[in-house]
Amino acid sequence: MRPPHQRFTWAGAAGLLGGAVLDRLVPDPRRGHPVALFGASAARLERALHADSRPRGAAFTALAVLPVAALGALAQARTRGAGRAALTAAATWAVLGGAMLGREAEGVAAALEAGDLDEARRRLPRLCGRDPRVLDEKGIARAAVESVAENTSDAVVAPLLWGGLLGVPGLLAYRAANTLDAMVGHRSPRYARFGWAAARLDDVLNWAPARLTAALTALAAPAAGGSARAALRVAVRDGHRHPSPNAGRCEAAFAGALGLRLGGRNVYGTRVEHRPELGEGRRPEPGDIRRAVRLARAVNGLAALTAAACAALVPGTRAPLGAGSAR
Repeated sequence: MRPPHQRFTWAGAAGLLGGAVLDRLVPDPRRGHPVALFGASAARLERALHADSRPRGAAFTALAVLPVAALGALAQARTRGAGRAALTAAATWAVLGGAMLGREAEGVAAALEAGDLDEARRRLPRLCGRDPRVLDEKGIARAAVESVAENTSDAVVAPLLWGGLLGVPGLLAYRAANTLDAMVGHRSPRYARFGWAAARLDDVLNWAPARLTAALTALAAPAAGGSARAALRVAVRDGHRHPSPNAGRCEAAFAGALGLRLGGRNVYGTRVEHRPELGEGRRPEPGDIRRAVRLARAVNGLAALTAAACAALVPGTRAPLGAGSAR
């Protein structure tokens, strides 16, 4: 008989794979999604604790993330076998956003392909925070491709990797931290200091997943008619030029895999950023959004397999103290 700790790790692996499948098959509810409920609670906590202070922001981040991780650990400790697999699958479905990302990007692509620039501008804010009013067709296509690249890591690879390494607590804690970064981690007068801890935590948690995303993008490049060698070359050459320590790796890998040139001028309301160019191909066109989605879906599948392998193998490399051979 296989030792109990090994049975549990295989249950976690099965749950991660099952949750990834559920993300593709079961649409997110319009109301009452667990991540949305967490965001509403975190917003109330933020209003109660906010001050122009890094220590207050760090306290807010800890008070929002640690209870979620503890809840996940408690639930995981109370399940075994099929129950553990079901719990992990449900948590994985709740935290993944790959299917929604693909649908939203394809919606933008469909609007551009139909020549409906107004509709494409209306839909773009569901993908990224850029001001769509100043973007033409190619600007919207670039924004969509870059969003798919970055969010493939944030919405899929990162939660799966932390789920593979730490189980349900890893899934929930990562999604909580990433949600806080989206809420308060941006540079604005209100959050420049208060959101510092949330932004730095998100950077730390996404460091390894972003680089894994770049590697998986190279492996998946042929699925979108791209080059694995170009994906790796551009990721290594250009990834560090991006202002984000993590997003640049993903965007550069996608640029190389798809033969595109990303980066340039971005407008966020009254704020303008000039991003370094990544890649050496042409500028994205509407059809490239669908290619990026196809590439992202291939990366998602590889990420699910990688996470399942971590769940099955990493915890089982050391038996519990005092454990002997199975009888």
